[in-house]
Amino acid sequence: MTTRTTTVPAYAAPAAKAPLERTTIPRRAVGEHDVLIEIKYAGICHSDIHQARDGWGEGIFPMVPGHEIAGVVTEVGPGVTTFAVGDRVGVGCMVDSCRVCDNCKAGLQQYCTNGSVLTYNALDKDGEPTYGGYSTHIVVDEAFTVRIPDGLSLDVAAPLLCAGITTYSPLRRWNAGPGKKVAVVGLGGLGHMAVKIASALGAEVTVLSQSLRKKDDGLSLGAQHYYATSDDATFEALAGTFDLIVSTVSAPLPLDRFLGLLKTDGAMVNVGAPEEPVSLNLFSLIGGRRTLAGSAIGGIPETQEMLDFCAEHGLGAEIELIRADQINEAYERVLRSDVRYRFVIDTGTI
Repeated sequence: MTTRTTTVPAYAAPAAKAPLERTTIPRRAVGEHDVLIEIKYAGICHSDIHQARDGWGEGIFPMVPGHEIAGVVTEVGPGVTTFAVGDRVGVGCMVDSCRVCDNCKAGLQQYCTNGSVLTYNALDKDGEPTYGGYSTHIVVDEAFTVRIPDGLSLDVAAPLLCAGITTYSPLRRWNAGPGKKVAVVGLGGLGHMAVKIASALGAEVTVLSQSLRKKDDGLSLGAQHYYATSDDATFEALAGTFDLIVSTVSAPLPLDRFLGLLKTDGAMVNVGAPEEPVSLNLFSLIGGRRTLAGSAIGGIPETQEMLDFCAEHGLGAEIELIRADQINEAYERVLRSDVRYRFVIDTGTI
């Protein structure tokens, strides 16, 4: 693959809302600072479904989703200094950025003011579409590749490249830790990692879920408390309780009710991205000097920090391993919340 563009097997959506099917896609030649990664596992994120079905706007098709990528380096470009053949590595939600804006220089490539290049459903700097991790190989610049510590198995590490960093970043930014009361809204692919990470950081963790169906899971993952948001009594009992609420759900929430659960100067941070607009009464913020915020993934340095933290604390995702020919079924199960807690594709079956 060093001398020319080649093709590799992949699963792609040929059009919006169409079932994914096996195909082949081009991968660029390995450049000066590139690494060729044999993908071993790829997580299925809810955002894959949003994008494959045009839920967040018009996509680029055919689309190969997948931004939770774990694999092994099989080739390096002549200028690569960070990785060697045989290294265990990961790729998350972006594969490039401008590298010169203030955010990029600060290691916040996810907020690149000139626009980062997403791992799939985007145009690379050469104008060609990017294709994600539902494939056997990917070529990525070493600057956007992270090392997976030996303490993490590749299959449970793959979802950390999105679900892990998406929750780790706001928990660190808003200082989750000892003495802090943190609520996690939703116990799904993102939420279960938020619970694990917040608990490992030393916070007192509460899960707020629609029902008590997953209560035993939530407590075993590290939460101390678990409440059903379908019960009005929950909002009365927990009013003014939390320093931080992390919402991981991708459906619109009654924000005013949830903001009422915050202490003075508390923050509610949204990492789930509903397709529909949400409404808000500003008095819900003004009355308690509360903050309503959003957070994207993390930059490359913070993603590596997260992986090292998860390895140190033995935190991998809870996964259900599937074959590639089960992707369409898995999408439907995700929409029914019928997964505990992340589908991961064995890319050896593509």
